[in-house]
Amino acid sequence: MRKKILLLSVSAGSGHRRAAEALLACTPADEQVEIRHLDVMDFVTAGFRKIYTDFYIRLVSRAPLLWGYLYHATNSAQANSILEKLRRGVERLNARPLKKMLTSFQPDAIICTHFLPAEMLSHLLQKSELNCPVWVQVTDFDLHRMWVHDNMAGYFAANAEVAERMRQNGIPAQKIHVTGIPVMPGFMQRHDRHSCATEYGLDPLKPTVLLMGGGAGVGDLDKLTAHLLRLETPFQLITLAGNNTQMLHKMQALAHKHPGKLLPLGYSNQVERLMACADLVITKPGGLTTSECLASGVAMIVTSPIPGQEERNADFLLEQGVALKAYDQISLAYRLNLLLSQPEKLYEMRRKALTLGKPNAAADVLTRVLREDAILTEDKP
Repeated sequence: MRKKILLLSVSAGSGHRRAAEALLACTPADEQVEIRHLDVMDFVTAGFRKIYTDFYIRLVSRAPLLWGYLYHATNSAQANSILEKLRRGVERLNARPLKKMLTSFQPDAIICTHFLPAEMLSHLLQKSELNCPVWVQVTDFDLHRMWVHDNMAGYFAANAEVAERMRQNGIPAQKIHVTGIPVMPGFMQRHDRHSCATEYGLDPLKPTVLLMGGGAGVGDLDKLTAHLLRLETPFQLITLAGNNTQMLHKMQALAHKHPGKLLPLGYSNQVERLMACADLVITKPGGLTTSECLASGVAMIVTSPIPGQEERNADFLLEQGVALKAYDQISLAYRLNLLLSQPEKLYEMRRKALTLGKPNAAADVLTRVLREDAILTEDKP
């Protein structure tokens, strides 16, 4: 019988969505599996959606310290507190349209790449209003308490430390699987640097830096790029402005002033080929982006981590020796010069990154879910 897998993400930031898209892209080709990806925000009220998307993005960009406070406060909040009960009550009210969709699609298994759908479905499972296994894919190198819920079939962790945190939070060891964070199938193969560089008009023999501005191209990417281009160290720079067309135009103007040194691009679905060109990536330490870097075996300089989950991600990368952290433009320029002038150090960071990378994470997650579903099906009378 054909199996139906439902992927549920939340469009608060791009990482949760990209993890689900990576799982979707790994759909088996035997046509015995149907996988559908849905954004839970399409099944909630407009006000609730605004809190979880627009408010979140504004908060982390304009008041990151406040977000950091909320991150740590909710991580230590008591489950039976009045505020926590109120929060869960609001979420359950918004779960009604989601429940109707589940009744219509009738999935054999569900994978959540955000804690919100996991919490909603945990309540439905407890009330026996849902009868399929629900799995949770954590998308950072840390575990927040809001990811931990009863009645889940299993959890997928980025690394052994996250798995240990899951155990310490009461999740049974047999339900925890260390797979890594899902990245697109393109990262599962090694791409030839020379051919990728030639494709983009780059010199494959010249040190290459990839500067990522995120899916929305947020931040003063043009000012940062102009600052880096003033460095005397020879290198070529690729910048990704995401979907920010205004920023892309500014970057293109800069490229005209620095011929042969700057390649400005907008949104790209070929990030694995761009990373194959690069020796070093400058990026915010989001779980998905840094997992792509590790899968590609590139070193990182991480900047402007969001207090909370991205700070924890940065800590992990620094401890593993695959990244340096820049606090401002001066420290970024200094660290970039340092690594470009010490190729042996850069090579060692890249070697360690490749060792940590888990390019098969998405395929491993789906294999586990389908295997468990097959076992459950065989056990049914």
